[in-house]
Amino acid sequence: YNRLTNSCILEIFICIFFMFRNQISEFIAPVTNMSTERVEKRCDDIIKSQNDDRLYRGLVLTNKMKVILISDPTTDKSAAAMDINVGSMCDPDDLPGLAHFCEHMLFLGTKKYPQQNDYNKFLSQNGGTSKAITHLDHTIYYFDVSFEKLKGALDRFAQFFLTPLFTENLIELELNAINSEHEKNLADDSQRVNHLIKSSANSHHPFSKFSTGNRESLDTIPKQKGINVRNKLLEFYEKYYSANIMSLSVLGKESLDELENMVVDLFCEVRNKEIQVPTWPEHPFKDEHFRTMWYIVPKTYIRSLNIEFPLPDMHRQSSPEHYVSYLLQHERKGSLLSVLRAKKWGNYLKSTQRAQSARGFSIFNIFIDLTKKGIKHIKDIILLVFQYINMLKLEEPNKWIYDEYRDIDNIKFYFKEKSSPRTHVKFTVRALQEFPMNEILCACVNPEWRPDLIKKIIGYLTPQNVRIYITAKEYKNIADEIESWYGTKYKKVKVSKKIMDMWNSPGFNDDLKLPPKNEFIATIFDIKPQINVVKFPIILKDTSFVKLWYKKDDEFLVPKAKMIFDFFIPFAHVDPLSCNFTYMFINLFRESLNEYTYAANLAGLQWELNSFKYGMTLSIDGYDDKQHVLLEKIMDRMINFEVDPKRFEILKKKYIWKLTSEGLTFKLLHEHAINYLVNLLEGQQWLREELLEATTYLDVRGFKRHILQLFNKMHIQCLIYGNVTEMEAIDIIELIEFKLMTGVPNIIPLLEQKLELSREIKLENGCHFLFEVKNDLYKSSCTIVYYSTGLQSIESNMLLELLAQIIAEPCFNTLKTKEQLGYIVLSDIHRSNKAQGLRIIVQSDKHPQYVEKRINLFLHSMLNHISTMTEEQFEENKKALAVRLEKPNRLSARCILYWNEIINQQCNFDRVNIEAAYLKTISQQQLLNFFKENIHSKDRCKLSVHLISTVSSKKSSPENTIEKTVDLSTDEEVEKIDNILSFRNSQFLYPLINPFEDYFLRKDMAKLVVSVWSLVTATEIVRTKRLNWPATVWRFPQSSHQPSSSSLGGSGGSGAVYPRGLQTRRDSSSETNFVANTLCNSSRRYDDGTLTFPRLERELFLMATLSKKPI
Repeated sequence: YNRLTNSCILEIFICIFFMFRNQISEFIAPVTNMSTERVEKRCDDIIKSQNDDRLYRGLVLTNKMKVILISDPTTDKSAAAMDINVGSMCDPDDLPGLAHFCEHMLFLGTKKYPQQNDYNKFLSQNGGTSKAITHLDHTIYYFDVSFEKLKGALDRFAQFFLTPLFTENLIELELNAINSEHEKNLADDSQRVNHLIKSSANSHHPFSKFSTGNRESLDTIPKQKGINVRNKLLEFYEKYYSANIMSLSVLGKESLDELENMVVDLFCEVRNKEIQVPTWPEHPFKDEHFRTMWYIVPKTYIRSLNIEFPLPDMHRQSSPEHYVSYLLQHERKGSLLSVLRAKKWGNYLKSTQRAQSARGFSIFNIFIDLTKKGIKHIKDIILLVFQYINMLKLEEPNKWIYDEYRDIDNIKFYFKEKSSPRTHVKFTVRALQEFPMNEILCACVNPEWRPDLIKKIIGYLTPQNVRIYITAKEYKNIADEIESWYGTKYKKVKVSKKIMDMWNSPGFNDDLKLPPKNEFIATIFDIKPQINVVKFPIILKDTSFVKLWYKKDDEFLVPKAKMIFDFFIPFAHVDPLSCNFTYMFINLFRESLNEYTYAANLAGLQWELNSFKYGMTLSIDGYDDKQHVLLEKIMDRMINFEVDPKRFEILKKKYIWKLTSEGLTFKLLHEHAINYLVNLLEGQQWLREELLEATTYLDVRGFKRHILQLFNKMHIQCLIYGNVTEMEAIDIIELIEFKLMTGVPNIIPLLEQKLELSREIKLENGCHFLFEVKNDLYKSSCTIVYYSTGLQSIESNMLLELLAQIIAEPCFNTLKTKEQLGYIVLSDIHRSNKAQGLRIIVQSDKHPQYVEKRINLFLHSMLNHISTMTEEQFEENKKALAVRLEKPNRLSARCILYWNEIINQQCNFDRVNIEAAYLKTISQQQLLNFFKENIHSKDRCKLSVHLISTVSSKKSSPENTIEKTVDLSTDEEVEKIDNILSFRNSQFLYPLINPFEDYFLRKDMAKLVVSVWSLVTATEIVRTKRLNWPATVWRFPQSSHQPSSSSLGGSGGSGAVYPRGLQTRRDSSSETNFVANTLCNSSRRYDDGTLTFPRLERELFLMATLSKKPI
């Protein structure tokens, strides 16, 4: 009967198929044949990491465009990138900056989507972002977007390369943006020095061109010459934007077949103009350019040395320059940098193939950050470099060195964590231009061992080929030339024959040696067993001295872990002087561990020690195998730290300079404005002026006293997350406890109740405070307008996030694109100390009073914008925000999320999901009410920060730049802030907010578990007579004497954990059974279920009597 039924069904199916075969063929065709006809080649054997669960397919379209498709069913975002093998070196000689200008113009409308901001508006409304960068020999465009909107974003993106408009009236607007970008770069010494290096090359070589452009190069001079810039833009685009020199990378949630059809449909019509990829085999530097020294005057107080050598375009498969760089920039004992530091000549060294290399030629660069003393020994430093190179020439290339960095690269590849979609498409699209399609992910793995090429590289590093650039303020009196585009002052000299003879015969230096083998390279990569893994972090230990949070990773499954330790030290920042001493300790301590730091970092193991409001934070991140080795070295050095008085004085001078106005030029202008905002709002924040005043009392004797007091009283809070078991986590924290308790005399625990968090200034209702400060460092001014929305909560967080999401694109489009107020326009959220608010930042050449009026007018327009949004538009913005609440894609990022909850005492570990769920419930009216209440209301709380430039005399005054604008109902009298301290002292503070409710339940359960462990520990202390330290934590063994988990409030386990360094046996079953029997055999259960331990009580009493200490 069954066989008959199945046969009938099959016959019916066959009949249906033949009846409708034509319709079925038409339906199937788009999925198969359609793309096949327009794809010339497929590559499905792309080599990838064992940890990479994404699917890949390579294509070459019939128009010769290379494509990599990436399918990731788990992604929250899609992304795409396009790389064109043409950059600024293809600029016409009479239009420097044209390639960069062309890149800008593609964003401003296409034939299919003519609205100037359609592309960015679509991305912004769908949780996306975009960017483009013009390099010397290629240009890259990329974006990310909500995974559901990939096709719409990709369609708009494709039009860049099909039918851009280059609209005439938008050219003038975008020229302003290009010029603003150049104005910003004028204060950036890295840009200034890089361009001077380029301009010092052969003037007929494209490398020497002014690559970014400005109004003069793209408008003023071309007009004088009768050049139509729009026509030149069209000519440039038509000539170079050809499919055969393009590569495309697309990542989406769709299957590879679906992605292929999408890409083929959209990009197969990009024209193939059959142009050759531009290459420049002639090197930009010729013999007359070598053996020269350039003394450069910077804007800021930097001191640096660049030593450069020409190289040919080297073999990418073997990367021989990597071997040389690996040795030159090593930091272990015997390295070039270790000798420079010992002589107090240098702080930092980096050696690499210069980023400004291009197809056909390369530049090898050695960069050294100099001390003030080092500036006086430039020729000696260069001699030292040639002595090291001479040593490398004498030593044959060592296979073990190659094996070491090859193994490091292989480990990185095999255990590579998932990068963000945007990062991944950027990486793959460039690799597609440089490597065979099936090797784009693994090109850096297993490079060829080519000692012959290594020798060839070293052979280029001679005094005959050297070019030297020294940058320091000390040369301002000798500089006699000025570079035209950036106005950089410099002096050029030829190296004398005497110095050349010395460098040509450098000899050998006994202090210089090859590095030892790296002890931090991981060898064990096992994933620890997943046994009863809890969903969120739990407290494993909670005492007056330490609170240990722990979570075993069950999400990323990589052999890595991240550990974060907060040392709450009340003395660390009690006053400005203590704050300065703590800063000095952290930096001197980091420096003292440089030789370990560098080796660990090479092996994928990073550590940091940083200052935070209540003390210091130590974090270790990377492969878990050797983390304990690094941690032990850090703790030993921390407890036994000895200051080098000479290094103290060098760092002190550097720190004082950093606090001065000259040192502030290292930051971007808008970062200074943000610092002022933070200083105004935080109740416990030492001001720069206070810190600078206290540096008068910085000396070695006071520093030593400070260190003695620093560790006397503390509480440690930590999170250990990753490929670590509970027992290993306890072992780690007890290592730290043991080191501190035995190494720091009279250390006292700081009770957790004494850990007071900072509180934010509570701006009064209806206020508008204004803080103005003169800025004599930058040509631009900066304006920040901040609206406080109160304390954080699930509801207010999501309403504020949604508001920021909705206004972000209109803010950028209105203030930057249309009104051209400045190159930097930001609208975002400022959060600090559980308070938050909306923040708009504009860096502009216009006066801040005028800029703030424009911001007010923009916000006024947002009332109508929000109220008139369609339901569909509102829901789209909610979806876009939900995408931005995406889950972390790396173990370290997940750890940081958990840590932020812990350190802020909220412990809402499921915040992303809880907030996303609440987001779905928000109505348009609810958001409108929130906007009216907090932004557009007489009761709103507003604070403005104006950094007013005094550099240029041409700055417009507020009187002649402030245009007539709408008077807003929210504009009230402005109250100026003359003194930050006085302002803070006059304001109320927000209260602290309670932790998330689930935290209390977890905390109570943790206390119960800790109590049980403490009982067992106490018994072991009595038995072994270890009355002082350390306390050894035991787990109950699986034995017939074990109390039930219900009576103890926890589950059993086995094994013991001791601090490292103690002479105890960790696996002795007899000792384990003794402890369990001691506790369990003497227990007594009463009728009411109470469990008591009479013997334990007697022994605790005896221990207290013998030790004369209360228990």
